[in-house]
Amino acid sequence: MSALDASLFDASSESDVSSDSLAIVPAEGKYVYCIIRHQTPRDFGDIGIGGSARVYTVHHEELAAVVSDTPIVIYDPTRENVLAHEFVNETVMREFTVIPMSFGTVFRSEEDVGQLLRSTYEAFTDVLEKMKDKIEFGVQIRWDRDRVVESIEQDNDEIRKLKDEITRNASSSTYFARMQLGRLIEGALEESASRYVATVHEELKRVSVASRSNKVIGDRMIMNAAFLVNRSGEKAFDDAVKELSRRYEHLLAFKYTGPWPPYNFVNIKLKLEKAN
Repeated sequence: MSALDASLFDASSESDVSSDSLAIVPAEGKYVYCIIRHQTPRDFGDIGIGGSARVYTVHHEELAAVVSDTPIVIYDPTRENVLAHEFVNETVMREFTVIPMSFGTVFRSEEDVGQLLRSTYEAFTDVLEKMKDKIEFGVQIRWDRDRVVESIEQDNDEIRKLKDEITRNASSSTYFARMQLGRLIEGALEESASRYVATVHEELKRVSVASRSNKVIGDRMIMNAAFLVNRSGEKAFDDAVKELSRRYEHLLAFKYTGPWPPYNFVNIKLKLEKAN
């Protein structure tokens, strides 16, 4: 299945909710984790951020915000807090298609959450339809640089001959010859990385709906991508990742995570208006 334009999964919406909704005052507000399509009240248990907060739904027509009660504070993105936020979304995702909200989204009252649902009703409904029965997986690839260089030296005649020449004439080989070898190897490494990434994307594109590339982290990582997958195609995607991992097991290390809510494919932007 060909990848869909990622912009199809972006939704920009404006809310008339006052910026007081995010003000730091000694009051109780509502922490919003995600949006789902559900018409009847639902309780997910005491799994919310900040300890044992009860997680439940706030409704407008067939839309529901999954929330918990919270002091109106700015939450620090500590590991504990972020994991709690993600855990709620992953729990809800087992039964529902979700639109995940950004970490730390706090509103002043249930009425303000209802206003959010009303003012963004069309955008949320549209995104929920596009995300219906879809989940996200992350695929990161790191390579063993030394082994890749060895493979390049075996396959690239120019690099192999130049290296052999430098090795045979170690005492007389010039600085420029060594520099040339270094440039050739770096160029070949860039080509290899591009080829590996293109191959992986092409293989996984066949078993996913869309993909998004993220910034790589560190010198060893050559790919950091998210893939949107139909729930019914989870096994096919899983098998494809495992086959690629086996194919390149001596050169590349795959880190495969998920399923997740579609964090990389939903972008809900709330415009908060200042109170008069």
